[in-house]
Amino acid sequence: MKKDIIVVGGGCIGLMSAYCLVKSGRSVTVIEKNDITNGTSFGNAGLLSAFKKAPLSTPGAISDTLKLMLKGESPASVHPTFDLHLYKWLLKFAASSTEARLKRTLALFERYGQISLDMYESMVKDDGMDFHFCKDGLLMIYTEQKTFDEKAAHCNNPDAYEILSKERTKEYMPILNEKVIGSILLKENGHVDPGEFMLELKKFLQNKGVEFLLNEEVTKLEFSGSKVSKIHTNKDSYEAETFILSTGANDTLAKQAKNRFMMTPAKGYSITFKMDEALKPKTSSLFADLFIAMTPRRHTVRMTSKLELGTTNSNIIRKQIDSIHKNLSLYTNDFVKEDMVEWTGFRPLTPNDIPILGFDENYDNLVHATGLGWLGITFAPAIGKIIGDVVTVDKKNATNIDILLFSAFYQG
Repeated sequence: MKKDIIVVGGGCIGLMSAYCLVKSGRSVTVIEKNDITNGTSFGNAGLLSAFKKAPLSTPGAISDTLKLMLKGESPASVHPTFDLHLYKWLLKFAASSTEARLKRTLALFERYGQISLDMYESMVKDDGMDFHFCKDGLLMIYTEQKTFDEKAAHCNNPDAYEILSKERTKEYMPILNEKVIGSILLKENGHVDPGEFMLELKKFLQNKGVEFLLNEEVTKLEFSGSKVSKIHTNKDSYEAETFILSTGANDTLAKQAKNRFMMTPAKGYSITFKMDEALKPKTSSLFADLFIAMTPRRHTVRMTSKLELGTTNSNIIRKQIDSIHKNLSLYTNDFVKEDMVEWTGFRPLTPNDIPILGFDENYDNLVHATGLGWLGITFAPAIGKIIGDVVTVDKKNATNIDILLFSAFYQG
C-alpha cells in the first residue's frame, strides 16, 4: 500500500519533521538504518545556543584557527584529500566569513532559536516529555584576553549578557585553574540531554501512530518523470506521496536526485563521564577559544570537541581523544572522570551555517532537511516546523517565508 509521507533518517531533524507532520494530521513512516540510539544526534552536546553566539563562519575564524594550530590547541584539522568538493567548500567558507554575513546569520539564528525554545517548552509542558530541558544560559569561557575583551565590548544588554570575573567563572565551573581569563553568560540559551530527547520523542511519535522501520537502510531512489516513484531498502521497497531526506552528512541519496550540495561531513567527538557532583559545571559551558563544550546532564557530563574535515574514517582516533583531554587540562585542575564513554560521528556542515531545506529542484515530491552541522539539536524543532509547513501548507518553496530566509536554496 502506498504510504503518505516517508522520512528517511531518524536523527533529531527527521523525528522533529515527523512530529510536526503528525501534529498536522499526516501519516508518517520513519526509515532509519540504525536503531535511533547511536546516531549523530545522540553524540551531540545538547546545546541550545542560538543567541549571541557566533556561528562557525565568522570573521577571523580562519586566522584564529591558525593561531591555535601554532599553539597546538586547535580543534580543527583538514586532512589531505583529492576531493575537489572539499576545497570548493573551504573557499566558500572563507568567502562567507564576513561581517555582513555574520549580522544576517545571527538574526536568523535568533529567529529560529526562539521558535525552537518555545517548541521545546511546549513539548515538556503540553506533551509531557522529559528530556532535561534547561533554560539557564550558556557560559562562554575565555582563555585569551584579546577575544574576551572583544566579546565583552559588545555585551551591553544586561538581559542577554552577564560578564563574569575569573572568580565568578569558577563558581560556575569549579574545576578551572588560574589560566582562565573570565567568562560571559549568554542568558538566553539553554541545553537538553539529546539522548533523552530522542528517546522521548520516539516514544511520543509511536504513541501517535508513526511507523518506525529501524535497522533498514534506503539504498536507492527510483524516479518516474518529475517524481520519486519508489525507494528501495536493503529489505523492501516502498511508495509514498512525499519523501523527506534527512540523512545528515550522508548525501548518497541526494546525489541520486542530481544534487551536489555545498556540504561536507565534519567529524567530531564526545566524551561522556561521571564526576564529583560538587565539581560539575553549573550550566552548559563552552571554552570559546578551544571549541570544547561541557554540558551537565542528570548523572553525567558530556564534553564535545574537534572539527575534522576531509576524512571518512568513522573510527575513534586515540590522538584526537587525547588532544581533547590535553587541551582541557591546560585550563583546569585535575579531576576524576569515571565510566567514560567515547563517541565520534559526522555532522552535515555547510560553509555558511545555512541549512538545506525544502523541496528538491528536480523532483516535486522530494524534500531535503539537512546541513545543520553542530546545530541540529539547537534548531531541530524550528526545522521540523518549516518542513511540516512547506509540505502541508505551501506545497512549494517559493511561498514559504522560512525557506526563503533559512535555506541554502535561496541563501547559499
